[in-house]
Amino acid sequence: MDNFADRDHCIQYMAAVMLVFGRLEATDYTDGGEAATSPLVESLRQKIKCVEDPQFTEDYHNENMRTIPNALTVTLNDGTVLEEIVVDAPLGHRLRREEAKPEILAKYKRQLGPHFSEAKVKELVDLGNDAKKLESMAVDEYVDLYTVKDSKFV
Repeated sequence: MDNFADRDHCIQYMAAVMLVFGRLEATDYTDGGEAATSPLVESLRQKIKCVEDPQFTEDYHNENMRTIPNALTVTLNDGTVLEEIVVDAPLGHRLRREEAKPEILAKYKRQLGPHFSEAKVKELVDLGNDAKKLESMAVDEYVDLYTVKDSKFV
């Protein structure tokens, strides 16, 4: 895969990264990153086949469902076929919104962590959980909370 866009638009790449590393994050698409340069990911990616399930497509286009179903079947080198895993609605879909909230919060903290102290991350999380205080805050005041004087990234 030659670049971020190639990896970002390849379901086989995404599945391979998840199987190898147990995750799929924005950094897994970047040029030179751990996943993008992994020979194991590339080898596995080349073995993955993506096949349409017509019922999944029909369910996706059904306005009453719109569930974005998907499935994964793994066939091992010795021919053993593992039980298929079917997901009717991905995490974050309206049917699984509550289930997604802890994952979204963990991701938020993970993204803030490299830039702020643990106390500052807690302050931002607490503010986000206090709707009354957040709604009464001026936008510029809120945005200022995310500024960093000295960043190791710039």
